[in-house]
Amino acid sequence: MEQTADIRELNEKIQRESAIIDLITMEMNKVIVGQQHLVESLIIGLISKGHILLEGVPGLAKTLAINTLATTVDAKFSRIQFTPDLLPADLLGTMIYSQKQEEFIVKKGPIFSNFILADEINRSPAKVQSALLEAMQEKQVTIGAESFKLEEPFLVLATQNPIEQEGTYPLPEAQIDRFMLKVIINYPKFEEEKLIMRENLAKSFPIANKVLKTEEILRARDVVREVYMSEKIEKYILDIVFATRNPENYNLKKFKGLISFGGSPRASINLALASKAFAFIRRRGYVLPEDVRAVCHDVLRHRIGLTYEAEAENISQEEIISEILNTVEVP
Repeated sequence: MEQTADIRELNEKIQRESAIIDLITMEMNKVIVGQQHLVESLIIGLISKGHILLEGVPGLAKTLAINTLATTVDAKFSRIQFTPDLLPADLLGTMIYSQKQEEFIVKKGPIFSNFILADEINRSPAKVQSALLEAMQEKQVTIGAESFKLEEPFLVLATQNPIEQEGTYPLPEAQIDRFMLKVIINYPKFEEEKLIMRENLAKSFPIANKVLKTEEILRARDVVREVYMSEKIEKYILDIVFATRNPENYNLKKFKGLISFGGSPRASINLALASKAFAFIRRRGYVLPEDVRAVCHDVLRHRIGLTYEAEAENISQEEIISEILNTVEVP
C-alpha cells in the first residue's frame, strides 16, 4: 500500500516538474519544423546530463536546433567551429602574462559555458577532440596547475557531417563513448519542407523566447533519477547490452563474427538514464520496455564496433540493434 502511495506521489511530482518539457517543445517548434525526434533527443540529453552527437547532411537544422535550445534556457552558450588549425587552448583557455599584475593569469576559453555547440567536431585533430574529454567526463578543466569546475548544467552538443570525409578526423572510440546519444537526422517530409521554405522567405524569421532558468533544469534532472525502474527492466537493459558483447548467448550466432566490440558499462548506464528521461517526457513515474526500445538505437549505435566481414556484407549497427530488440525477451 505504501509503495502505491509513493508511486502516486512521484507521478504528481513528475506532472509538476515535466511542465518544462511543454515550454521547451513549444518554443523549439516555433523555429524547428518537424524533426520531432531531434527535439526529443535534445531534451533527453538536457534533463539527464548527457552529451549528444548529431549526424546528418548539411542544411538539416542541426546547428539551428542547438542554438534554439540554448535560447530557451537563460544560460551561457558558446558555439565553437572546429577546424583543422584549432588548438586546445582555443577551446579551454590559457595562461597569459599580465604586465599590470606582473604574473601569469588564467584567460578562460569558450568551454566555460552551460551549452557548448561543437560544430563539425570531426574537422579538428585528436589533440583538440581530447581536450573535450576531461570537460565532458569530469566536468572540470585544467589550465596550467589549476583545475576549474564547470557550471551546471553543462552540455556538449556536437555535430558531424557523414558524407564529406576529406580533411576530417574520425572520433576515436574512447571519445565517442562519452556521448550519451548519437542521433541521426534525416530529410524533412514534403509538407514540412514547404513550411520551412515559406518561413525562410518570410520578412521575419521566428525566434524562441527564454522560458527557463538553469535551476529548473537541475531540479528536473533530480526528478528524472527518481523515476522508478523495476528489476525486470534493469535485466532487460542488461540483456540488450550483453547481447552486443556475446550475441551467441542470445540466439544471435550470426553476429558473432560481425561485432568487433559491444557496448561498454556506459551503454547500460546511459540506456537506463535515457529510458528514465523518456518516461519523464511522457509524464510517467515508471519505466516501460517501450521507453527502453525508443531510446535504444540512439544510445547504442555508436557503441558497437563492426568487423570487416560486417562491412563487406553491408550489415549496419542499426540492423544489429533491431535484431537484438526483436530477439531479447521483453519483460
